[in-house]
Amino acid sequence: MAQIAIDVQVLNGKQVLTGLTAADFVVYDEGVQQQLLAFGRESEPMRLLLLLDVSGSMRKHLQQMAQSAKQALRHLRSGDRVGVMLFSQKTKIGEDFTDDLSLIERQIELADWDESLGSGTAINAAVMSAADYMRDFTVPGEPPRGEERRAILIVTDNLGMNYQIPDSAVLRRLFGLDIVFNAIVVGKGKRPVPPPDGVYTNPDFTPSDVFLFAEETGGEAVKAERAGETFRDVMERIRARYRLTYRVPEAPAGSFRSVRVDLSPAARQRFPNATVRHRTGYYVQ
Repeated sequence: MAQIAIDVQVLNGKQVLTGLTAADFVVYDEGVQQQLLAFGRESEPMRLLLLLDVSGSMRKHLQQMAQSAKQALRHLRSGDRVGVMLFSQKTKIGEDFTDDLSLIERQIELADWDESLGSGTAINAAVMSAADYMRDFTVPGEPPRGEERRAILIVTDNLGMNYQIPDSAVLRRLFGLDIVFNAIVVGKGKRPVPPPDGVYTNPDFTPSDVFLFAEETGGEAVKAERAGETFRDVMERIRARYRLTYRVPEAPAGSFRSVRVDLSPAARQRFPNATVRHRTGYYVQ
């Protein structure tokens, strides 16, 4: 019996709602309400990859992040593991997944531009590498850990062009690996503006859009003036999520199915302005 798990975050204004129960949610798959098989609330261990842009314009922002790393990482729980990947034009592992958070703090402090990573900012390629690393990483001699939440947090100025790696390919990889994507966008970074109608654009070259990845996977993208303060806030919200599991309806393998999660009518009465974040769908395995 194939099952699908949907990570969900509920915000009431800027406040994260953490005390909800299974009865407070309704889940629709292709518009049809589904019966929940399991409900989790911050209980499953998490694997989180910090994907740090180390291009030249990022130095001061990473330094701010390092100053708040200890406070930010305290929101993690026993059993959680964090890794660090650095990127510019290429990627490299700064620290493998570990539960020793002092190693992560140290790696954030050391994060800086590395000439071996090339010049430029290839965000889509970096996200693909991060997803594959998250999929393939194992601890020698340790059995699989079973249910585990996966999340990426990228820190970048979102300034760059992607070559022959369209957003659709990145989203398919994130959906397929059940990864919630989050972003802290600093400096002059902003969401790209679509070209005017009738203006030709080369499909092989696309502007970076981490905002899109966050929206589609149910994460969040935050424009930050100070990366350190935002790092603390985002880490708290990454950990405070629900996990809703239901049976996958009969459908052809490889087909995409849309998902919608909302509060139940009773919960919506209590929180009429609440925002529910979740991934927009999944590909049938």
